[in-house]
Amino acid sequence: MSPAHKGAIRRVILIILDGVGAGELPDAAAYGDPGSDTLGHVSKSFPTLRLPNLARWGIGHLTNMPTVPALPLADCVASFGRCAELSQGKDTTAGHWEMAGVVVEKAFTTYPKGFSKEIIDRWCKENNLPGVLANCVASGTEIIKQFGEEHMKTGKPILYTSADSVWQIAAHEETFGLDRLNSIGKSARKLCDELQISRVITRPFVGKTAADFKRTHHRKDFSQTPPRKTMMEFVLDAGLPSVGVGKIWNIFNGRGIGESLETEDNSDGLKTLEGALTKYPSGLLFVNLIDFDMLYGHRRDVPGFARALEEFDAFIPTLETRLSPDDLVIVSADHGNDPTYRGSDHTREYVPLLCYRKGSKARALGDRRTFADIGQTVAHALTGDKGRLTVGISFLSEILA
Repeated sequence: MSPAHKGAIRRVILIILDGVGAGELPDAAAYGDPGSDTLGHVSKSFPTLRLPNLARWGIGHLTNMPTVPALPLADCVASFGRCAELSQGKDTTAGHWEMAGVVVEKAFTTYPKGFSKEIIDRWCKENNLPGVLANCVASGTEIIKQFGEEHMKTGKPILYTSADSVWQIAAHEETFGLDRLNSIGKSARKLCDELQISRVITRPFVGKTAADFKRTHHRKDFSQTPPRKTMMEFVLDAGLPSVGVGKIWNIFNGRGIGESLETEDNSDGLKTLEGALTKYPSGLLFVNLIDFDMLYGHRRDVPGFARALEEFDAFIPTLETRLSPDDLVIVSADHGNDPTYRGSDHTREYVPLLCYRKGSKARALGDRRTFADIGQTVAHALTGDKGRLTVGISFLSEILA
């Protein structure tokens, strides 16, 4: 073990299946999401779905999944439960922040009618832009089909938002330029701090006409900085690595992330995780797998969502072979994104809680009050201190029993 290591666990691998909810929260109706159930509805709508390894980890106990059995506790190899969200909202930032110990008590601001002329004019002047296109709530793939050709002719970036608190900018990677796109994204981040907007996302695309426009993997997220100390910072304070895989660095604006390993998609994320397991024998590997949300949830693509679940399921045996009893794997999510639900937005749901440690008996962890129980447990496991965060209750003793 590392000389800095003080906890019961040498290394925590925290994997976020972005958008994989596990049944509606009690307050789902207040968010327009009654009856949402990402895992349950994907299973019901895609009858060939099989998740044998996640079933061994107890996922069948979380919600009604017709194609995935709830195995007897004695046949499970991981502890399982669900976490409720205390934060206001159902977005990526709030979900990840709460997991790390920062509850969002006031929801980030949304702009269902687009952004004001005053703020857009200010942004255009600061960046020498000829104007913007769209400025509305829209699907990212549809908006580039609608405005992409005009954007290439005029040089005006495509500005749009969603039901989430987000300022999104689409621009052609070659004609507008990736560096310039990211530069105006950073500029927008300063404005969005004033407006209490959670994220700025730059969305580059390529192609010559609307028929062949395609978004690339060079997306960048520019988020607010968490206002309080996160679990990752306590890990760093203990002298241990804190590594973000995927868009983790962006979600926290780098706070508490010692090294960031960027990825293109779920497949690349899993390959990157394999490499990180060799490079980092201790500390925290905090992983986000984005395809469930970005490619399939928002686009209401049930088959794609199901295939992504099966891809992750197939990775589990490989992961298990790379672990020792000093490792703890926690699989969870940041919100739901039910691909069978109306609209194209996130859904207010419980998130999965699957905890695997080689040789430990499975435990039913129940429904936890907050995502922050995860952060509290991570800090407890790696630093040895039980109450590092201001919110959440560690369940480490339950899964190590």
